[in-house]
Formats: sequence, C-alpha cells, structure tokens
Amino acid sequence: MKLVRYGLKGRELPGLLDRQGHVRSLSGIVPDIAGDVLTPAGLDRLRAIDPETLPKVDGTPQTDIRLGACVGGIGKFICIGLNYADHAAETGAPIPPEPIIFNKWTSAVVGPDDDVEIPRNSVKTDWEVELGVVIGKPGRYIDEADALDHVAGYCVINDVSEREFQIERGGTWDKGKGCDTFGPTGPWLVTADEVPDPQNLKLWLSVDGVMRQDGSTKTMIFSVRHIVSYLSRFMSLQSGDIISTGTPPGVGLGQKPPVFLKAGQEMRLGIEGLGEQRQRVIDAA
Repeated sequence: MKLVRYGLKGRELPGLLDRQGHVRSLSGIVPDIAGDVLTPAGLDRLRAIDPETLPKVDGTPQTDIRLGACVGGIGKFICIGLNYADHAAETGAPIPPEPIIFNKWTSAVVGPDDDVEIPRNSVKTDWEVELGVVIGKPGRYIDEADALDHVAGYCVINDVSEREFQIERGGTWDKGKGCDTFGPTGPWLVTADEVPDPQNLKLWLSVDGVMRQDGSTKTMIFSVRHIVSYLSRFMSLQSGDIISTGTPPGVGLGQKPPVFLKAGQEMRLGIEGLGEQRQRVIDAA
C-alpha cells in the first residue's frame, strides 16, 4: 500500500493511493496515518479494504492535491549521520564504529513539496536525500534478525541541514538539523511488503536541474536491520517514529568548492519505488 496525508497544512486527512495513482479517502475509517494505524494489525485492516470502495479525491496528488508528511503525530524523528561510506569519504570523516545518532525536532516536518526556508543568518544550508524508515510494531531490545518485522514502511526524506549551525557553532548537530521546514517527508508511506530489499534502492537529488546526489542504499555502512536493532538498545521505538538513515555522496558541503542553497532554487529528489519530492527554497520571514 501507499498511504498518504492530503489537504491543507495542519489539517491533513488520511488516504491511500489506488492502482491508478488516485487518492482515496480513509476519513471515517482511521483518524490519521499515525500510531496504532501503523501496527501490523492496523495495516492488515487497511489491506482488507478494496480501494475502489473508498471515496475518490478529485485531482492529482502533488499537482493539485497538496500532500502533507506521510506520517502524522510523529513521536521521534531519529537520524543517522555518516552512514554511507562514500559520503563519509567526501567529507573527510572516518568510518564511524557505531551509528551516529542525532535528532530532528518534529516542528521541522513538512510535506514533500512544501517550501524549505533558509534560516535567518544561515550561510550554509545544504541538502541530503535519505531513506526514511517508519516504525510500526513497537519494541525495545530488538534482535537484528527480527528488526524488519518492526518496520511499517519506507518513505523519502530530505534531511536539510545548516552546516555552520551543525558543525561550527559548538554543541551537538541537532541545532543545524532541526530548523523549521528541514524535514520534508513523503510523498507517501510505502508499506514494507512492497519494498523487498531496503538495501537495494537508488536515491538521487538535483538542484536547479543539476544532479548532485546519485547513490544507492547498497553503500550504507549500517543496514536498516542494524539501525533499528541498535536504536532499540537506547530507547523504545514506537509506532509512527521515523528513522532517517543517512545520505549518499554529493551534498553541498562535499562539493569542491562547497556549494550551498540560495533562495529561489529548487530541489528535486526521490528514491526508487518511493516517489519524488520537489521543494522551492525561500528565505525565512
């Protein structure tokens, strides 16, 4: 299944895509694409519904139907840093012996095609296409062999980052990662049964039509299985939590010389089988 949240910002409604790519309303069936809806039992209930019996929403998603983030009520937005060997090399960083964990604040979350704001006083706002993992079955101390059983599905994430805030201003990475609009998520949540191998997905990002990132989840240092298991040693993972699993090479910081985003530019990004995003870059008010 491909699950969506559509409509006005802050007032999104739950839906799913039918085989023709039309949005079908789930209003009255589930309150949101969130929480218990994402558990194995919740997803099984949705799979039992014939999409053709659901009301069709007029319009085309991402053209005249705005999509919000594909998961609502996100509890935790957990990110993994330097998780691609070729990305670590381009930044001059050593291969980490364990996953590097940081967070995005949930106030960073926006829809897949919403504007991305360059924060006030920013000089180094950057892009990062990433595979997002959405937790379905809650758990902690999860065995790696069982880790994918806890995944509801996958989505595209742009881990927008302000490098000066992140690296040069002291403290943790979080203040350069969690600015408002720095977490475009979606366009849809593709359930795990439709993604047979999360370690074999192509992902890409362009800025103003220039391809900047063109990679594959094959080059992840730590697999999705390992990441889910590892994180569960330090926190309980709950239905609707999102894990952003790192980015391939080609970020602005890694260009020679470095290149960063400016107002008026456009980012386009996507992951094989998971859809595409498009964001206009603007200055924060």
